[in-house]
Parts: sequence; C-alpha cells; structure tokens
Amino acid sequence: MIWKVSDASHVGEVRRAATALAENCGLDETRAGRVAIVATEMATNLLKHAGGGDIVVQRVADKDGDCLELMAFDAGPGIASPERAFEDGFSTAGSPGTGLGAIRRQCDHLALWSRPRLGTAIMARFKVGPATEAAASVGYVMAPYPGETAIGDAWAFHAAAAGPRLLVADGSGHGPQAAAAAAAALRTFDQHRVTGSVQLVEAIHGALRPTRGAAIAVAEVDLAQRLVRFVGIGNIAGALITGDKCQRMVSHNGIAGHVASRIREFTYPFSGAATLVLHSDGLSAKWNPDAFPGLMSSHPSLIAGMLFREHRRERDDACVVAMRVVA
Repeated sequence: MIWKVSDASHVGEVRRAATALAENCGLDETRAGRVAIVATEMATNLLKHAGGGDIVVQRVADKDGDCLELMAFDAGPGIASPERAFEDGFSTAGSPGTGLGAIRRQCDHLALWSRPRLGTAIMARFKVGPATEAAASVGYVMAPYPGETAIGDAWAFHAAAAGPRLLVADGSGHGPQAAAAAAAALRTFDQHRVTGSVQLVEAIHGALRPTRGAAIAVAEVDLAQRLVRFVGIGNIAGALITGDKCQRMVSHNGIAGHVASRIREFTYPFSGAATLVLHSDGLSAKWNPDAFPGLMSSHPSLIAGMLFREHRRERDDACVVAMRVVA
C-alpha cells in the first residue's frame, strides 16, 4: 500500500493503516504500537522537512526475515549529515529533533539514503517471522493504474541454495484482467521451483494462453558460476549493477501467452556484491544509477523507492523490485 502525504490529515491515515497491517501480521499490542510510532514519525517528517512525500506500508521476506516494512521517500532538500540526523536533539526545522532517533529505537532493521538537493528515503522493518535461506535482500514498490484497485503488475522471489530467482510480470493493460494474467504467471513460477529459466518461461507462456497475456522476466542468480541468467518476453526492464558498472539485460519482444517468437536465456557475469533491478513499463527505463550517488549500494528497498519516486509513469500499473546478492 502506498500513500501520498501532503497534509496533516494523512498522518492519521498512514498510522491506522500501518497499525492494521501490524495486527494482521500477528504483532502484539506493544510491537503494533511501535509500528504506529514509526508511521507517525515518518509522515510527520515528510510534511515538516520536505513538504510531503510518499509512504509505503507492506510485507516482505528475505534474509532479514518475514518483515512488516514502512518506507518514506521524498523530493525534499535532503540531509547533509545523515548520521547526525539520528541523534536526539539534532534538527534542521526548529523541532525537538527526536523523529529519526525514535524510528531507529522502535524498529528491528533501518536503512537511510539522503543527499542534499536529491531527497531522502528511509526504511524501517519489524520482524514478523524467521529469515529465508536466500543470500539476498529484496525491496519493492508497487502501485495500480490511477483510479484502479486491482494491480496488473506482480513479482515473486524464490530462495534456493544455488541462488535466488526473481520474477516480474506485467499483465497486458490494467484492471482485473491484467491482474488475473499476472497472478497466473506467479502461480506457474511457484509450481516450477527447480525448472531451468528457459523452461520456466516456456511454462508461463503456456499457462497464460487463456488470459490476456503479460510481459514477464525471470532473473536467476547462479552463485557457483557468479552469473545472472535472464529470460524475458516483452517490456520488463532489467539491470545488473556491480560496483560502478550497470549492465542492461535483454528481453525479446512479445506477449507471454500469445506471441513469443524467441525465448532465450542471456547470461551476465558478476563479481563481488551484485544488485538486480527489474521493473515494469510503469517506470521509465531511462534511469541512470549515477544520478543518485551511493544509492545503488544502499538497501534494495531504498533503491526501489527512489526509482519509483523519480521515474513512475502515471498512465499504467507500476512495479519495481531490487535484489542485492550478498553471498
């Protein structure tokens, strides 16, 4: 769920939504109260320091565990001294200066990216369940076509000893039928956990024939060979970032379920830490990693949030997923 925060009334809306999700996740009253504090501080800080922004409240599971995640991002003036901003009493807005410090004390995992004149993104996670076996961190942001409640974009993540695997699907068009196509892709992805990437995409292509079809992409990390295997049909954008290098990954034209003249695997070697970014065409693919210094080495949730903030197209569903391989 994503909210635009532009006036004081939105603070209560975000707090109530975050508290409801905390209760649905099974958090006790004390921890749900901590979630409410973080939601309030994030929304208040957006108004106070940036004149507004966006807050995401969602659930995600990766090496940190099964977590409830709150994330706020804005296009404000940024923070010149991010570490000092967590100190109680430090403020640039004439306030008591306890907001970021309170957020850090309440949550289980925290990450922040900010640069002067480029804005700020902050993520707080509350652990709900145990960590997965994947050697990866994952972050995402999703939003439906304006005015729709159903979202035609979807993503899924599989942990495996050989390496994690990621799927992004964009059902053709938008609304319930697009959502049905994306859901069919996710079901097939889940049913073929040990299938090779090409065979997996072929299976998804077949499963989507009764639907209106979708653009799909599968990125599989081979930890032993230190490479990414990528198979795509349609306009899902993919990028592999290692150090200061960004490799754009190649999909073939088509619509899974209807037209796929070629289903081919491309491989992309990497060394050291690697970050994968996949997104639907609800975001422009013209983003440049160099535009946000230090962002691509930050937590994947912050990467997803800032790319969504800067490159969202308002005429379609949108989904962006970032995954950091840490083994």
